[in-house]
Amino acid sequence: MTKTPGHISPQKFLDELRRFQKGSVTRRHFLGVTGLGLATAVIGGAVPGLRPRKSYAALSGTLNFTTWPNYFSQENLDNFTKQTGVTINVNVFGSNEEMLAKLQAGSTGWDVFVPTNYTISTYKQLDLIEPLDLKLMPNYDEKSQDPRFLGPGTIDGTVYAVPKDWGTTGFIVNTKEVSQNPASWKEFFELAQGPLSGKVMVHDYQLTTIGSAAKALGYSFNTIDPKELAEVEKLLIATKPHLFGINSDYQPSMRNGDATMAMCWTNDAAQLHRDIPDMKYVLGKDGGEIWVDHYAVVKGAPNREAAYAFIDYILTPEINAKEIQAHGTPSTDARCLKLLPKEMLENPILYPAAEQLSALEYGAAETLTSPARAELMARFKSA
Repeated sequence: MTKTPGHISPQKFLDELRRFQKGSVTRRHFLGVTGLGLATAVIGGAVPGLRPRKSYAALSGTLNFTTWPNYFSQENLDNFTKQTGVTINVNVFGSNEEMLAKLQAGSTGWDVFVPTNYTISTYKQLDLIEPLDLKLMPNYDEKSQDPRFLGPGTIDGTVYAVPKDWGTTGFIVNTKEVSQNPASWKEFFELAQGPLSGKVMVHDYQLTTIGSAAKALGYSFNTIDPKELAEVEKLLIATKPHLFGINSDYQPSMRNGDATMAMCWTNDAAQLHRDIPDMKYVLGKDGGEIWVDHYAVVKGAPNREAAYAFIDYILTPEINAKEIQAHGTPSTDARCLKLLPKEMLENPILYPAAEQLSALEYGAAETLTSPARAELMARFKSA
């Protein structure tokens, strides 16, 4: 048979399809090589990344996006605005408790936000987030997600949030300024009260600050036991006069030298070490936190259509790879991992050894709304 222009053999088609499914080539490349630009609706069920959606260009208005410090690619946000005309307003918070309180107060105007795994059941119970319409997010592919991180976003078979990325909570040390080599939360608090007095920061976030102090004392990261919390409070109150600050945005102080050690999340550790190699990230040998952050749509989002388009855009493998490289947090998406440079995949800050991860705990739902922990944190901050 004589080949017509643009014709490819069945074997070539299968080869290109496999390359696309593995994330080795872009959607545009696959459609161009195979000539399937007009046929995506037919095969969309078999190849999720090819399912059509309403043009991004049909969107308008402002998208209110609420997230964490140092946790997004400005380039991706700018490109989304260029493609859609939608202006993105970024709100940054330091804790899930702050996010919850703001949403409960009402009239936030938020469209998309980034809740952590242990909070999603509470948001659902309080009717603050909507079940996700996955048809509006064709670039999200559950099959490509690491199954370890899929549980929290799905409640009673309904998806309320999809994974953004995952990470750990440890502490960062400027080894150029600190001669000691702390390896545990116990040592973190000892140094804070001793040789590093006035140079240490903790999060403005009860989950991690109380949880890490609890680990220093040998208790669960999620403890709500009254006797254990009393000991945690005693440790934190004793440490308070020695701290440089209580702030979840600690990068500026670590960079300018005001602080030499701070509680730290994976993405901040990766960014600090990338720019200042003397910065060392430590996962306490006495335990700590592992977490998964998600994208969710707020119930009654003012710009719901743009919210879905934004999540869909960010979860496009090529875009998501840029996102991950910008903020340095491990991806949950196998398609994205295939597009990342080798040095990221081999970075022990992003991908710690299995034995280090085994000592870590996920945050528990009851800690989000625990009055005892909230009151403890308030007393600590006001001491």
